[in-house]
Amino acid sequence: MKKSRFTFNVFLLILFVMIYPPLRSQELNGKKGGAISGLAPTPPLGYNSFDSYLVFLDEEKANAMIDIMAEKYKPFGYEYFVVDAGWYNNVELYKGTNYPKKKLGLTLDGYGLPEPSKAYFPSGIKALADHAHEKGLKFGVWIIRGIPKSAVEKNLPIKGTPYRARDIADTTSICVWSDKNYGVDMSKPGAQEYYNSLIDKLASWGVDYIKVDDMVPNPKEIVAIAKAIENGGHKMMYSLSPGGVNTRVDLPYYKKANMLRITSDIWDNQLSIEKGFYAWEKFSGLEGKDFWPDLDMIPFGRLCIEIPDFVEDVPEEGRNRQSHFTQDQMKTFLTQRALAASPLFIGGDLLTMDDFSYSLLTNKEMLACNQNGVMGVNVYRAGNLEVWLTSDKDEPGKGWIGIFNRTTTDRNVKLSKYDLGFTEIVDSYNVVENKNAFKMKDIWGDSEFIIDGYHQFLVPANGVVFIEFTEITANK
Repeated sequence: MKKSRFTFNVFLLILFVMIYPPLRSQELNGKKGGAISGLAPTPPLGYNSFDSYLVFLDEEKANAMIDIMAEKYKPFGYEYFVVDAGWYNNVELYKGTNYPKKKLGLTLDGYGLPEPSKAYFPSGIKALADHAHEKGLKFGVWIIRGIPKSAVEKNLPIKGTPYRARDIADTTSICVWSDKNYGVDMSKPGAQEYYNSLIDKLASWGVDYIKVDDMVPNPKEIVAIAKAIENGGHKMMYSLSPGGVNTRVDLPYYKKANMLRITSDIWDNQLSIEKGFYAWEKFSGLEGKDFWPDLDMIPFGRLCIEIPDFVEDVPEEGRNRQSHFTQDQMKTFLTQRALAASPLFIGGDLLTMDDFSYSLLTNKEMLACNQNGVMGVNVYRAGNLEVWLTSDKDEPGKGWIGIFNRTTTDRNVKLSKYDLGFTEIVDSYNVVENKNAFKMKDIWGDSEFIIDGYHQFLVPANGVVFIEFTEITANK
């Protein structure tokens, strides 16, 4: 009896469940208490302000970008506009810039909860969220784990409780790269109520999405925010950050959220592309409805645009610049994310986005592959040449492949159908080359051809050939 390659993929899934039995009933079956159901049936798409504005975005530029996003990106499925860190920083600015001359701490209310920065968002976050909603978009903000140190120093009350900040603060739990907060000791009375009050406040402003930083190593607080969303009855997308996840032990807790950063910070360099390959391979197979491993933002276009020239000792990734990616690296970067079913959040400035970047970001075939919602697998590796394949979740015999050249020289390679992953199972589960021909569409090259044996591919240095394929069966 003949069985298709796509039946073989089902076999691999069964094998995965056998290898990771603790995950089977709880994580793969979507038990109650996991990520909010229905919010992320496919990888979320949107914009995040960090790559382009770091912590210096203001409401004028944010409103202008919301308008552009609604007009130029929403028709392609991009829907979340997310303001990253800095929106509740209390600062005094250099005249004529958004760069802080003096940092004055965090802007907080009487319960230790964030308030919008008067320097950046004088009209408030609710006004910005309302504008996004009027344009048919959803709105998000960045927050960080824990309770502000200044709230603990003042011993501010926890809203709706008899407890105070010092009662719940874990002063031994501190983010290694931010000095803003202490962790919250979730064993203490008032701890859950603090997170409830934080999420309720954000929801009252119209926040639909939260990116929560410093969360991945802290499973108890991951659960606390998930409970806060559930306790308030909020429909709020929940994204975990930072990345660099090195363990699956806490996967049941990660799956309380909708997105999990699986890389460290990604920028416009080849090392970031390599990080993507590593994380993709390590976490392949964990994607699913309402939970998506996240390869971080897309640094195309203008980056770090609010850093004035007079500021010295700024690292390269913080300098005002056009993305350093070559066009081939950009194609590789986006093909990787399409095949890996990663959430797509544009990082570059929407006000000045170049035509080439825009054409890649809105390519319909790329988006179809991404929204297919299946993380591809590696089917061929020879040196630094790799083939990754993503099967269409609805139509056997269809899907997408990426032929990646992870070297600094062009490669002219001859690959068979077997090399490309076009195989089938015969007899006693013997894997052989599929006998049918395949129709191939080169997505970035905008050409079509048939493969029924071998094909010669020219793959640029640090580049990719991205193909949509369809099996041509005998009865077609």
